[in-house]
Amino acid sequence: MDMRDGMNYAPKGKPMPVVKKGEFVFSVAYLKHGHIFGMTAGLLEAGATIKYVYDDDQTLVDRFLEMHPQAIQAESFQTILDDGDTRLVASAAVTSKRAEAGFQVMRSGKDYFTDKAPFTTLEQIETARRLIAETERKYMVYYSEYLHVESAVYAKQLIDEGAIGKVVQVMGLGPHRLNASSRPDWFFRKEQYGGILCDIGSHQIYQFLIFANVQEAKVVYSQIGNFNNPNYPELDDFGDATIVSANGETMYFRVDWFTPDGLSTWGDGRMLILGTDGYIELRKYTDIAIARRESNVYMVNQEGEKYINVQGKIGYPFFGQLILDCLNRTENAMTQHHALLASELSIRAQLLAHVIHESR
Repeated sequence: MDMRDGMNYAPKGKPMPVVKKGEFVFSVAYLKHGHIFGMTAGLLEAGATIKYVYDDDQTLVDRFLEMHPQAIQAESFQTILDDGDTRLVASAAVTSKRAEAGFQVMRSGKDYFTDKAPFTTLEQIETARRLIAETERKYMVYYSEYLHVESAVYAKQLIDEGAIGKVVQVMGLGPHRLNASSRPDWFFRKEQYGGILCDIGSHQIYQFLIFANVQEAKVVYSQIGNFNNPNYPELDDFGDATIVSANGETMYFRVDWFTPDGLSTWGDGRMLILGTDGYIELRKYTDIAIARRESNVYMVNQEGEKYINVQGKIGYPFFGQLILDCLNRTENAMTQHHALLASELSIRAQLLAHVIHESR
């Protein structure tokens, strides 16, 4: 795995199977974003069995089969929808097409697991809510900057234990390396990728909901700009937003495509979580100029100052929980409410955003 390539960043964890081989079968459809490899790896490590893979681009399928030769290439998406063994479909379609793929999956009686951002319009979310109620199927989302980051998972454990008291504010920084030449054309078309706040902003908002246990919130202010990419006029290379929950907890986050070439990883993702009795800082992917270790947790509370590196120690429990949720119809991995609310807030932030700069 190339740590400098965020589009294909796919963390590998220790196998932690929750089912035996063949007890939970999933298939993969649409490979337009490299996150599909992290999604697939997480499910396999949790004991799931892969059956089909489909995409209309044979090059993408060939690459996937090199990594997962046990998968069978499906002749069409319909083959997967009709398959009686497949319980869950994992997908990383073009962002604007993820919703329609999910609707077909749910109507076929299967659960759906999509890459973020799961929607690009509020109308898609309303349709999803209706279909979830009608079909009783799941529409789960790969918010990888929480689900596939051990320091973030550990921070949630600390918060639940009361280590920093009640969460008051979350501040998130989500810088990414652009690598424009390696991106597909659709990535630079706003109607297809949704805008920076809709896209990578959804990672940040989901973490706010989780860390502060937020059930309802509104966007107070947001802004976007294109500062350094005149060749891609529809790209937002900068965005930030402020969100306030119904109970008064706040979040500020900034996302951008300005990671310099000198950084050893694809983005110096950080998060600062303020509580009534302390605070936690996450340096997720590196500790710049100190150590190239992931999953760095700094905590200060009433007992003192602590640094904990949790790389390789926490694992990624979401995937096993997701499998069991699909089998048992429970909601331990991710609530449906949070999965959709994070996307709704990110879309609203994008729609409300002031344009502060346009490259010419």
